[in-house]
Amino acid sequence: MSVSGPSMIDPYPHRMGGHCGSGAMRDLMEWTGLGYDGPPDEGLVFALGGALSLTYIRSKALMPPVYLVGRGPDFEIDLPRRLGGTVEVLATDDPAEGWENLRGEIDQGRPALVWAEIAELPYLRVQLRMSRHDIVVVGYDETQGVAYIADNDREDLQRVPLDALARARRSTSFPEPTRHTLFRINWPQTPPSILEVAAQAFAQSAASLSTPGASTIAGPAEHGSHGLDAASALASDVCSWGALSTDDLEMHLFSLGAFIEKAGTGGGLFRRLLAQGCDEIARLTGDHATAILAANAHHAATSWTAVARAAVQKDHASSERLRSVTTLAAALPEAETTLEASLRKAAASLSG
Repeated sequence: MSVSGPSMIDPYPHRMGGHCGSGAMRDLMEWTGLGYDGPPDEGLVFALGGALSLTYIRSKALMPPVYLVGRGPDFEIDLPRRLGGTVEVLATDDPAEGWENLRGEIDQGRPALVWAEIAELPYLRVQLRMSRHDIVVVGYDETQGVAYIADNDREDLQRVPLDALARARRSTSFPEPTRHTLFRINWPQTPPSILEVAAQAFAQSAASLSTPGASTIAGPAEHGSHGLDAASALASDVCSWGALSTDDLEMHLFSLGAFIEKAGTGGGLFRRLLAQGCDEIARLTGDHATAILAANAHHAATSWTAVARAAVQKDHASSERLRSVTTLAAALPEAETTLEASLRKAAASLSG
């Protein structure tokens, strides 16, 4: 195989984002010229993806033992298709084939959306392993042995050694092997009506909360609680954490706070991104039910953030923090139930 020099997509409109998936898709939509009333903000992109969900797991087999996620697995496929595009998911266990797929996208002038293991990306400097991190490769130089990556967590493009990128793309970490996965997206020239797109997205998010299926980022449903049941499961489970050792309790509380606020959720377990997107949809459509949805999404985000802050509050003993978490978590099931009902009502209003 011949070694090629630099190939670069320039300019590429990258902004930092709250979440890797919606941040990457926001950049890609601006690059391809899609939006409503100008280039989209990340909140609008997340809301139109219909990816809101909820999964809670606590297991000794995991490290950390608490896993909490507020979005579903198919955002990267659902959003382009909902906007009228097509998506082909390329996955392979052959590193050479995986690299040729990626290089082919860049050579054809298309940014490459791929999965990467966060612990293998040197610029992130993290120890936590997570295989389903979205990055966009916008260039490479085989003579220099580097790729150029847009990541929601960094303001500038990152220069990453090709061997590190290869390791990130062949990870077998939680929640699933990366398998050199690449999303080949053909975007439409113009998007459908925002009324249609938002109605479909809200209905999908409502269904993910009310009748969650087995397909989640965290794996099959039998390994945890999903949808509205997950909020109740968490609220109930934290009541038992007082029996944990001090070290284990510290880890549980830290993990809870990180998954709600810090683990690429945009804050408030993705509910804040949804709220921002709903604010924009309400502005664009004048829909009253969507304005109510936005308010309820802001409330849900605030409720989750309160739990996270209580869990990691400095200068408070772990037992004291647990008492606060237990009290605040008790309000989560009602907030999520209200959010799900608002999603259904807004979907019906925009469809009518």
